[in-house]
Amino acid sequence: MFNFEKLEVWHQAIEFADLVYSNTRNFPSDERFGSTNQMRRAAVFISSNIAEGSSRNSRKDFARFIEIATGSVFEVVSQSFIARNQGHLPEAQFQSLYEAAEQQGKMLSGLRRSLLETA
Repeated sequence: MFNFEKLEVWHQAIEFADLVYSNTRNFPSDERFGSTNQMRRAAVFISSNIAEGSSRNSRKDFARFIEIATGSVFEVVSQSFIARNQGHLPEAQFQSLYEAAEQQGKMLSGLRRSLLETA
């Protein structure tokens, strides 16, 4: 087992990516290389940055990767607003994504704070 697999925030990030994938599945085909791809990539980068950051030799370096992961959460939120406004993302799915993003952001913030307090 890799160290990052022990982190609840990483498991939550995997679930968040699954949610983004399922919510973008029915986007129009002309968005396949637009918002669909961008939202999915940003969602995947969250767990990827957590995993990569966990391999760093310092807690400060790990915290930087958590900061990048947080930026990816914000990116998904911003793109979700646009997708909703364009009629690609129904309000209920938007709310579900938004709430999951809030939770993910809080978990990442707590981890980052913890890493910097002991750095």
